[in-house]
Amino acid sequence: MRQLETERLILRPFEERDAEQLFSYARDPRVGPAAGWKPHRDVEESRETIRTVLSEPGTFAVVHRQDGRVIGSAGFTGRHRKEAGGPDDEIGYSLDPAYWGRGLIPEAVEELLRYGFEDLGLHTIWCDHYDGNQKSKRVIRKCGFSFRFLRMQQLEAFDYESRLVLCYAMTRRDWEKRKSEGRP
Repeated sequence: MRQLETERLILRPFEERDAEQLFSYARDPRVGPAAGWKPHRDVEESRETIRTVLSEPGTFAVVHRQDGRVIGSAGFTGRHRKEAGGPDDEIGYSLDPAYWGRGLIPEAVEELLRYGFEDLGLHTIWCDHYDGNQKSKRVIRKCGFSFRFLRMQQLEAFDYESRLVLCYAMTRRDWEKRKSEGRP
């Protein structure tokens, strides 16, 4: 899989050697539960997550150029929706709280939008957040996604607790219009 680059970030495939840096933020209770997964208990759990989840095609380690640290994950989840005509996928992300508030995930998402529409030929890209996750909501809105619908989801990691999910989408046409208007 290829590497993607932005002004402040490198998006590259995860490697098992990233487990300690992944664990350093994935253990934080402010990160996983907001995204539907439990905080990691140890480095081995992070290593296993790299092997089984984060090694999927289209999933990237978010590396901060300035310090070379893995500070998050971002990429395509491989989830497809029947609501969209043409090929589609969904973007997901997480970020180390030490790097919150710097616009890094919107920067990564903008590059994923470019990659998805230009390189992967997607027609629609989805993004969603659980009700109450204001940080993800701000990223989604800042990046220009449009609200589409609500759905309920049961989270296996939290004993099948039901959560309200707000679903957003961007079509290739929407993205091209934003680009032509000079918006990211």
